[in-house]
Order: sequence, then structure tokens, then C-alpha cells
Amino acid sequence: MGERKPKRADARRNEEALLDAAAAVFVASGVDAPVRDIAAKAGVGMGTIYRHFPTRADLVIAVFRHQVDACTEAGPALLAANESPYAALAQWIDLFVDFLVTKHGLAGALQSDNAGFESLYAYFLDRLVPVCAELLDAAAAAGEIRAAVPPLDLMRGVGNLCIGADDPRYDARRMVKVLLAGLRCGTMGA
Repeated sequence: MGERKPKRADARRNEEALLDAAAAVFVASGVDAPVRDIAAKAGVGMGTIYRHFPTRADLVIAVFRHQVDACTEAGPALLAANESPYAALAQWIDLFVDFLVTKHGLAGALQSDNAGFESLYAYFLDRLVPVCAELLDAAAAAGEIRAAVPPLDLMRGVGNLCIGADDPRYDARRMVKVLLAGLRCGTMGA
């Protein structure tokens, strides 16, 4: 009793497409963008959005969680697909930058007084820090980067470099590459 049936595969795919569309609209137009814009981008009716996400806050929270989950799942997949743990780390950091740029579009809503937003920061840390740690540990074990780089420090450094990424004169990705290059063994006097 009280058990929820798992969603069908097609329902999960539709929800993921809706969340991806909402994230894109939020980045382009902010979290106050009209729901009809999200529905149009997702190719669904507005009723579909409201059926899944009765309030805008529900949608914002779901978008944030969806993006955290995608970044979380990418870490082990990149590590398995690359011969170099450093290459996997660099690719994951690039995905993390994409996430952060999108998150900045959600920043106002995430800092609101809505109780549902309070747990998101903990969710972010609980899911992403271990993935970053796994990638850092693998790269350190392979001798590709300095050992003992705290994952949260790296993530904060990347986050700080992404502030102002909406300024076309600033290239956050280039600065993140400089940061990652500084982790490499044999650089900067290591």
C-alpha cells in the first residue's frame, strides 16, 4: 500500500525532454518565462507541464535535480569511456560548467523563500562531490594530477570562475581550463 508504480520508459523520456526544454528556456529567458514557451520548446501542451509540475517552484526544483542527476551519471560513464582519468575529469568539468551556467539562470528562484529549495544545495553536494572525488582520485592514482585536491575546493573554484559567464568579454571555459592545467603533474613547479 502506498507504493508508487515506476514510470513507463516513454513517460520518463517525455519528462526528461520537458525538463531539458524548461532548462533551456530558463537560461534564455529566466525562471519567470511563460509556461507556454516551455511547452512549445518541449512540444507538449501546457496541461502536460501542469500535470507533472503543478507549480513553477515544482518545475524549477525538478530542473535543478534533473541537471544534477545528469552530471552525476556522467562522471562514471566518462571515467569508463576514457583511457585517461584526466581526460574524463576535464570532460566532466566541462559538463559541470554547463550545469553552473544553467544554474545561474535559476539562481534567483533557488534563493527564494520557498521551502522546497532549501534541500537543493545539500542534494547538489551529496550527489556531485563524490563524483568529482572519484574522478580526482582516479587522475591522481594515474599520476596525472597532484594528489589530495579536495573535490569541493575544485568545484568551488570552477563555480567562482563561472561567475560573470554571461559577459561576452569573459571566457569562463578558458579560465576553467587554466585551473585544470594547474592540477596537472609537472606544471607550475610540481
